[in-house]
Amino acid sequence: MELDAVNVTPHLGASTAEAQEKAGVAVAKSVRKALAGELVPDAVNVAGGAIHEDVRPGIPLAERLGRVVNSLANSSVTHFKVEVNGEIADKDVSVLKLSALKGLFKDVVSDQVSYVNAPLLAEERGIGVELVTDPYCESFRNVTRLTATTSEGQRISVSGTVTGPKLVQKLTEVNDFDLEIELTDNLLIFRYEDRPGIIGQLGQALGANDINIAGMQVSPSATDNDALSVLAVDSAVSEEVVKAVAGAVNASAFSGVSLSED
Repeated sequence: MELDAVNVTPHLGASTAEAQEKAGVAVAKSVRKALAGELVPDAVNVAGGAIHEDVRPGIPLAERLGRVVNSLANSSVTHFKVEVNGEIADKDVSVLKLSALKGLFKDVVSDQVSYVNAPLLAEERGIGVELVTDPYCESFRNVTRLTATTSEGQRISVSGTVTGPKLVQKLTEVNDFDLEIELTDNLLIFRYEDRPGIIGQLGQALGANDINIAGMQVSPSATDNDALSVLAVDSAVSEEVVKAVAGAVNASAFSGVSLSED
């Protein structure tokens, strides 16, 4: 059949000079991200697909929450659950599971942890991993909650959210204690019997070790006489000092969390 008004040409794809240049730049950017351990969403060996713009702010948050879980764990993790609640629950949030796993292993293994090998590391260690979503979220637009069980039977839970135009990361729960504090690079977490004078004792013990407190949140337990304090401090605190401060308030559980990339 011949049609005078139709011209048929072969498929050009990216064969023009301009298209090849754009494709080359895109590949170079993806390679740079991969070498830096960042997410390369168009990689064929990364689980998931296109990432919705509303989900993207939760990616670094999930990784940092995974690192908090690792800091609180007293032994190896055997089960790991990622819960995403709120407005993004109806989107594809599988990348948040990858990011949380990446954070869980970041400070454990010597090799670089990526979005590609994080699920493999979990599989090799026999860690059961699950992702749960729920559009209902009581206090925030979105909350990501990580729950882990260790080989010694310890249960750990941490939750976080991203708020405001500056996308500030906040810690909103630790082991069922509700709170709201910025998820800074250096945190101290203490659980102790709730009684008068504890805040002063914490400040005195940290001051004696030249540790400056940048922020603090205290959360009383809803079920017993315990309280949980989370302190944001200006610099990393040695394990020895953390133990000394915990001893000053007779803490039943404590941890120093360092999320610095250095």
